[in-house]
Amino acid sequence: MHSQPYVETAPGVWGQVDAQSVPRYAGLGTFARLPQRHEVTDYDIAVVGVPFDSGVTYRPGARFGPAAIRQASRLLKPYHPALDVTPFASAQVVDAGDIAANPFDIGTAVDEIRDGVRGLITRPEQRIVMLGGDHTIALPALQAVNEVHGPVALVHFDAHLDTWDTYFGAPCTHGTPFRRASEQGLLVKGRSAHVGIRGSLYDRADLLQDAGLGFTVVHCRDIDRIGIDGVIDRVLERVGDHPVYVSIDIDVLDPAFAPGTGTPEIGGMTSRELIAVLRAMRTLNIVGADVVEVAPAYDHAEVTAVAAANVAYELISIMVG
Repeated sequence: MHSQPYVETAPGVWGQVDAQSVPRYAGLGTFARLPQRHEVTDYDIAVVGVPFDSGVTYRPGARFGPAAIRQASRLLKPYHPALDVTPFASAQVVDAGDIAANPFDIGTAVDEIRDGVRGLITRPEQRIVMLGGDHTIALPALQAVNEVHGPVALVHFDAHLDTWDTYFGAPCTHGTPFRRASEQGLLVKGRSAHVGIRGSLYDRADLLQDAGLGFTVVHCRDIDRIGIDGVIDRVLERVGDHPVYVSIDIDVLDPAFAPGTGTPEIGGMTSRELIAVLRAMRTLNIVGADVVEVAPAYDHAEVTAVAAANVAYELISIMVG
C-alpha cells in the first residue's frame, strides 16, 4: 500500500516509518519520516515546505530551509513525554511536499503560495505547518487561512517586528508581512503579539507604528523581569479565545541556539524558553503555523535545523494535544 513501512498508529492512521525496520538515517526524507500526502486517503495536519527566499533583506539561503529541517527531523520520535501526547497517532499528519514559488517575482510567488496553502486546508478541521523559506510566506498563508477561519489572532515569535512598510519600495518582503496582514484585515484587531523582539531599529517610530497596527510586544528583555510564566500569561490573555496563527522566525532564538539564519540578533530566547511558551499554548485553537528563516549555509552541526524541526514537532503536538 505504501512505499515505506509506516506504522499504523490507530485504525486508519499512519505514523512514522518503523525505526526498527529502517534506520532513521535511511529511506525517504519526509518530515519526521511521515507519509506523503498521496499515500493516505485524508489528513488532519499537513506539513509543507516553501523553499522561497526572494524577500530577504540581508543574508539569503532560507530557500534551502525546508530540506534542512526535514533532514534534522529524522530523529523525532512518536511520543511527546512533556505533553503526554502521541501526535502522529492522535491525528493523521502528512508531508505535503513543497509549494513551488516564483523566485524572480515576489507578487507572483505570494499568489502561488496562497493557492498552495488554500489547496491544503479545504475544511476548517485541517491544519497546516509551513517550513520556510523566508518570512514573506506568512502573508499568503494568513490570506488562505482567513478564507477558512476569518480574521485570526497572531502570535509571532521573532527578533524583529516585521511590520515595516516597504523595503526599497517593495511592499512584500520578509520585513513587512504583518503590516500587510493588518492592513488587509487578516488579524483580529488588538489580539496579536510579538514575542522575543530585540535588537536595533531604524527609529523609535517603528514601535509606535507597530502599536498603531494593533500589536503588543513582549521584548526579550521582559523575560528577565517577568519570567517565562509572565510571558505565557501575557500571550494567553492577549489572544483570548480567537483562532490563532503562530509564526516562528527561528531568529527568535539566540544565535547560540540558532546560528543558521539570515538576520541574527544577540540576546535571544533559549530553545527551552521557546518550547515552554509553545507548550503553554496547547489550550488555544491553533489553525495554522510556520517556522521560517532557517538558512543552512550559516548553520553548524545542524544546530538551527534541529531546533526548527523540534519547534515544528511542538506545533503539531499542541495542535493535537
